[in-house]
Amino acid sequence: MAAPDGVVGVEGAAVKQHLSCQIRPPGMKKRPQFGTRFLTDPRQVLPAQRMVGHSLQKPSRRKMFGLHLYQRQSRLQSAGLPDQEQRSEVAAFAHTDGDIPGSSAKYRIMEVGCGVGNTVFPILKTNNDPGLFVYCCDFSSTAVELVKSNPEYDPERCFAFVHDLSDVEANCPVPDGTLDVIVLIFVFSALHPDKMQASISRLARLLKPGGVILLRDYGRYDMAQLRFKKGRCLSENFYVRGDGTRVYFFTQDELHEMFTQAGLDKVQNLVDRRLQVNRGKQITMYRVWIQCKYRKAVAEPLETQG
Repeated sequence: MAAPDGVVGVEGAAVKQHLSCQIRPPGMKKRPQFGTRFLTDPRQVLPAQRMVGHSLQKPSRRKMFGLHLYQRQSRLQSAGLPDQEQRSEVAAFAHTDGDIPGSSAKYRIMEVGCGVGNTVFPILKTNNDPGLFVYCCDFSSTAVELVKSNPEYDPERCFAFVHDLSDVEANCPVPDGTLDVIVLIFVFSALHPDKMQASISRLARLLKPGGVILLRDYGRYDMAQLRFKKGRCLSENFYVRGDGTRVYFFTQDELHEMFTQAGLDKVQNLVDRRLQVNRGKQITMYRVWIQCKYRKAVAEPLETQG
């Protein structure tokens, strides 16, 4: 799924933060913790933004597939129908564990809701470890094709496929217990609340012991929630956009409960509050996001009998 409007560099923030101490190339500086820059004088908001030089434009590739993704997702979800292209592609990759792409890799990452690869390709570009392999999937076959057509896509290091996170019964080409990291960047909120727990539990089974899920998503009372107009609320804190896509706004406790029910332990569960500025329209936007990191417990060794 795409990141929120006006955000550049947010996609991948959680996974880069986690991986920085593990597979960071020599000489690369550690990225500062978010939320460490404060503005005490509201009159300095726009000058500060100009000084930093943040861009508020979306990548052009996202525009290419966005309308197709939104229309298709809305149509299929409204009708309750599975995606025929998705079923065909996943069925084609019903491999055994030894045959799947990346089966010999030492470190495996999977991003769910990869879009056009705004997280995947920076990971591949900045990490040349031959033992690293990245899986990425998206609901939209158009998005997956754009990933595969990218010049930086290397089948020896990456495997992109179509997959619907909400369909826990669908075949997944990645076997259980094989992933070190799963990345969810503004995608979990698009699921119906009734399907969230089952989806997280399904992802947890894909993790190795000690593997982690990294999540970044919308928090309660984010600007996007407050600006919804009457008639857009489907249920409590669950809304439908004008393009037919849906979005839920989480609290820390809600996410913690779902992760723990899936058998994962908390490493991090933070609220990220940010002030964004549209310099062209001279308006400020108050964003509320939640960033989580939950780990699958490492199996304890059996006690040796005396």
